[in-house]
Amino acid sequence: MKDSASVRVSEAPLIDHGRITERIPELADAISRDLARREPILLIVLKGGLFVGAELASRMTVPVRLEFVCARSYQGTTSSGAVTLGELPVFAGRDVVVVEDILDTGRTLAALLARLRAHGPASIRVCTLLDKPARREVDVEADYVGFTIADEFVVGYGLDYEERYRTLPSIHVLERD
Repeated sequence: MKDSASVRVSEAPLIDHGRITERIPELADAISRDLARREPILLIVLKGGLFVGAELASRMTVPVRLEFVCARSYQGTTSSGAVTLGELPVFAGRDVVVVEDILDTGRTLAALLARLRAHGPASIRVCTLLDKPARREVDVEADYVGFTIADEFVVGYGLDYEERYRTLPSIHVLERD
């Protein structure tokens, strides 16, 4: 799977757009319930978390503030093991919900959580559209999970392969040609 020409997406989606759009409001309801009478910050992890974060924010029943952080740990279909994080705003005393597209090895989330804790937030919760526990290398878990999936490389609804397939409305498995 070294070059982009040798991969394609599965014809049938692993998770279709309808299931995604049914599940995200359920996640928004759970977060809104847990953070009732508060004004949480949704910290959307770019670029993949943008799709989930935008839909989640529009479904929240409590007021939210949006912040963004760039994070990267993949090269092609493999985690590089090194996590690159962008600058974070200060979150002292605030309730923060980290919004991810996928929780895979856990390295990115662990690095982000460590940086966040240094800012002294009142609370930190994690919401991820996809959880892939079979690949976990670092002991981290999400508080809110859209779907648990098997150990397959997936694209669509924010998830990409070398910046391709991110805008597919459903989640598909990336396959070799």
